[in-house]
Amino acid sequence: MSQLLDKAKNFVSEKINDVAKPEASVTDVDFKRVSKDSIEYLAKVSVDNPYSTSIPICEIKYSFKSASREIASGTIPDPGSLKSKDKTMVDVPVKVPYSILVSLARDIGADWDIDYQLDLSLVIDLPVIGNFTIPLSHKGEVKLPTLSNTFA
Repeated sequence: MSQLLDKAKNFVSEKINDVAKPEASVTDVDFKRVSKDSIEYLAKVSVDNPYSTSIPICEIKYSFKSASREIASGTIPDPGSLKSKDKTMVDVPVKVPYSILVSLARDIGADWDIDYQLDLSLVIDLPVIGNFTIPLSHKGEVKLPTLSNTFA
């Protein structure tokens, strides 16, 4: 009996692995605004939904790292849905407190930018399968705002 159950589990998992799943990529991370306590960046994530029905995004978890340290993290609950048979752009705001930026002064240096790694997990609710996580990681550098950005 246990062999039959194992065969059934293997069959189902193979079929699920063959099913097309949504794919995502980080297209841009850029400066958004300065507030009294933090700098906010905006990550733009492109998600391709292969299904003929819209799919809800349960949550987005993010971790923003620089110099091998996490400088911001958070969760965005219920950010919307993915359009059916289309690409959907999802905005992920990332707030970095000033106190952390001061401690990153060595990395900032003369070029006034931060080398970063953004790790994202998009949790979506797939019919029949259930919750499915799309992990993403993106590295780059982002400029710190100047006085002209702050008062423009």
